[in-house]
Amino acid sequence: MSTDAFGNEFAPGLPYARGRIIRSTEDDIRKLRRAGRVIARRLASGAGVFNFSGLERSLNLDAKDLAWTDDEMAPALFGDRFRALALEHLGGTADRHDAMLFNRMTAATFSVHLALVKPGDVVLGVSATYSHPTVVRSAAQAGAKFIDTTTVDAFADALEREAPALVVVTRLAVSYDLLPLDALRRIVPLARARGVPIYVDDAGGARVGPAMFDQPKMLELGVDLGATGLDKYGVIGPRLGLMAGRADLVSKIRARAFEFGLEARPMLLPAAVRSLEGYRPERVRRLVESTRTVAAALRKVLGARVHETPVTAQLRADDVLAIALERAGLSAPPVVPIEALAALAMLLLEDYGLITVHFAGLPPGTSSLLIKFIPPETLAAVGGPEAIATAVDRSLSKLAELVRDPARIASLLFGDETAA
Repeated sequence: MSTDAFGNEFAPGLPYARGRIIRSTEDDIRKLRRAGRVIARRLASGAGVFNFSGLERSLNLDAKDLAWTDDEMAPALFGDRFRALALEHLGGTADRHDAMLFNRMTAATFSVHLALVKPGDVVLGVSATYSHPTVVRSAAQAGAKFIDTTTVDAFADALEREAPALVVVTRLAVSYDLLPLDALRRIVPLARARGVPIYVDDAGGARVGPAMFDQPKMLELGVDLGATGLDKYGVIGPRLGLMAGRADLVSKIRARAFEFGLEARPMLLPAAVRSLEGYRPERVRRLVESTRTVAAALRKVLGARVHETPVTAQLRADDVLAIALERAGLSAPPVVPIEALAALAMLLLEDYGLITVHFAGLPPGTSSLLIKFIPPETLAAVGGPEAIATAVDRSLSKLAELVRDPARIASLLFGDETAA
């Protein structure tokens, strides 16, 4: 069982410990409702809010397209165009592959497991650090045993020992560490040699891998199928899951998805088409460049506690809590790291209008304050990198005042709502 820096055991299926304030996904939802009230209040006052989640989740359509947002007309008018764009985007070919739109990236991953995994099977994951909790939960819901690996050698050993029904490759992990191309080129043939279907959780990697690291597009890696999010890194939303892969597998998965209501509404096809049509790899590079300027500003304030990957800056929850304890003069932590991180995210929203990625996932898939893929225009609107660094520093000091009393943190996170 993994633990955080304070000795708290991680919750099942999550890369962090639960505490006494945020105990479950129900509490995460309560926290999100509180964030919504903060956003509404800021908008009503004219204070404004700024999307620093690194995600684009709006419905971007013009008046002409809105006329066709209908479940019958949209697929008739946009279906062929969607399929062609999706296959080009993910490296597929029309003679071998098909594409499908899901209501979320999670829905795509879950549908894969519903279609390809049976109770008692083994699902084998491989990534640079750890597989996303949605992969772990999907395997568990299918009744499978999930085994995670982080090196090619460990993957090869598990593949030989366990005879998995499905391999899930994560190119860009939740931690934003990347599987190198040479590792991918060893992992894929190992699975193919044993006839195991390979699914790529390419939520963040489908564009980052090719645009930033000169890696092939997803299906050009030789995998069977995979999915990405249309809210991530260079595309403009909405929050949908885009799957492409072998036509026979996509057909099987589509049927299961429709049986459980996991497919995206066809009326959203025009928005998916516009998102794919507007993608440019250079946009990804601009987002990363902007992020690096914020990382540099944060390092001047917080030093080595700012963790960096090739495309992100991160303030890990363990460090958030440690900084708050130091500034408060406390030795024993009254809350767990994820609760300290949640409080920091809420302070940044309340005082500065910064919507961070902590509010994007339910439950959050990471215990870090992620600075990632920041639009340069959004950064300019809040005053530049130094303004972000100042906001984080001041919010950490405010957190230090609150951390002495967990009840004040609970009030910050949930407002007037009482615990369930």
